[in-house]
Amino acid sequence: MHDFSDALILTGPTASGKSALALELAERIGGEIVAMDSMTLYRGLDIGTAKPTTAERARVPHHLIDVLEPWQSANVAWWLDRAVEACEAIRGRGKRPLLVGGTPFYLKAMLHGLFESPPSDEGLRKRLEAEANEKGNEALHAKLAAVDPKLGAKLHANDVRRVVRALEVFELTGTPLSELQQTWDAPAAEIPCVVLAWPREVLYERINRRVEAMIAAGWVEEVRGLMDRPLSREASQAVGYAELMAHLRGGPTLADTIALIQQRTRQFAKRQLTWFRGLPTCRSIPGNAMVEELVGQIGLKP
Repeated sequence: MHDFSDALILTGPTASGKSALALELAERIGGEIVAMDSMTLYRGLDIGTAKPTTAERARVPHHLIDVLEPWQSANVAWWLDRAVEACEAIRGRGKRPLLVGGTPFYLKAMLHGLFESPPSDEGLRKRLEAEANEKGNEALHAKLAAVDPKLGAKLHANDVRRVVRALEVFELTGTPLSELQQTWDAPAAEIPCVVLAWPREVLYERINRRVEAMIAAGWVEEVRGLMDRPLSREASQAVGYAELMAHLRGGPTLADTIALIQQRTRQFAKRQLTWFRGLPTCRSIPGNAMVEELVGQIGLKP
């Protein structure tokens, strides 16, 4: 199991207020923040990922932010290794690592190890099965071999069910199934983990307001600047970027695009909450909790 001894985890759905509370907590405990976020890794994706500002990063050291170009790729195994390195360096400076973010698969990997096959996505599975029917089993198998050569070499092209599942896992996680299967699935690590929780209607209103604030802060122009640059499959999954690109190419109006981004962000938050409920070792606290309450919840000495 990777070593996250002495680390703390602060997580929660998007727009729950993790970043602001994390700054206060890090200052309180003498900590440094490691971003547990699959999108703030990328340079240039700033406003739409709610990346900590330059001033916030000067206030408390942050790690694993702006470490990749938007055309580069990262999977959970890569992030986990980098997070361990960051925690070791923080510990070496006599500080305490504070992992902050809402990427559920990263959180699951920290607490339980990497491999647990993700739930089936019926729509995705049907699309892949239709692709096999339309283009042939060999074409679908070639697609698998391109993203997961090791498993592609093991599976016959006519084993459509397993080929489809392997591609489904890759599309859902960004990681080849053969790589996931080499990892572990350990009991929950004893790492203090706190989830910021809001009533659903309050969280959704926070999301709606934050999307509007991002637009006001210049998100459209940020996306315009990315349109002539290649985006990796992982970076292109950041909520809102594809929608704004479609708008800038003459698609839906800005008002309709904002509504669509708000809807998809709410859907993303709902999926996050489902993941968090499946992690019983994580303790929920009210989203408006003060840092003193958080310190008390996880038994830290002020």
